[in-house]
Amino acid sequence: MSHAVYELATLTLRLGTTAAAATAVEAWSRDPQAAGTLLGCWFSDIGALNELVVLRGFASEAEMSRERRRTLLAADPFGCADFLTRLDLAGYAPFPWMAPVELGSFGPVYEIRSYELRTGGLQPTLAAWEKALPERTRISPCTIAMYALEGTPRITHIWPAASLNERSKARADAVSQGVWPPVGGPAWLMPQMKSGIYLPTAVSPLK
Repeated sequence: MSHAVYELATLTLRLGTTAAAATAVEAWSRDPQAAGTLLGCWFSDIGALNELVVLRGFASEAEMSRERRRTLLAADPFGCADFLTRLDLAGYAPFPWMAPVELGSFGPVYEIRSYELRTGGLQPTLAAWEKALPERTRISPCTIAMYALEGTPRITHIWPAASLNERSKARADAVSQGVWPPVGGPAWLMPQMKSGIYLPTAVSPLK
């Protein structure tokens, strides 16, 4: 299914509540009032801990906005009010030439990386990625690459791998073969970057 925009929600949880929170997120996403499609629901393993990251796709920005309003006005957002210590919501558009998110088992290790961009850096970054990504994905797949629709200019991309060793090997191979990073791309990046390793919960359509 094609989606025009995506939301990446980061739920910071009380210790030991991940499984219960994931079950609540699935119920929240299936509620008759809910909009969008649940695509991924991962818990953090390396990086910032006690995080649940939820990826949802929407047919339009208007649909995402309606669902955002439902979340913000809810007394029990994502059904997780009893577990939450922080909730962050970010809207994204996919890189315009990227294929839609394909559901299935591609992990079970998912790396989520975010880079802040210099002013004016989005268009040249898109151009650099469009040239480089086809060769890069011959080494390992990219679930989605997308740019933020609000807040600090930034891009976020999600990469699945069969293991941490496979992830490390793919990154090393891409550099040694000269296919990554995209030519000219790093020139537009700010020092503010972050990366985390996330594992699928039982309710995640992306495994």
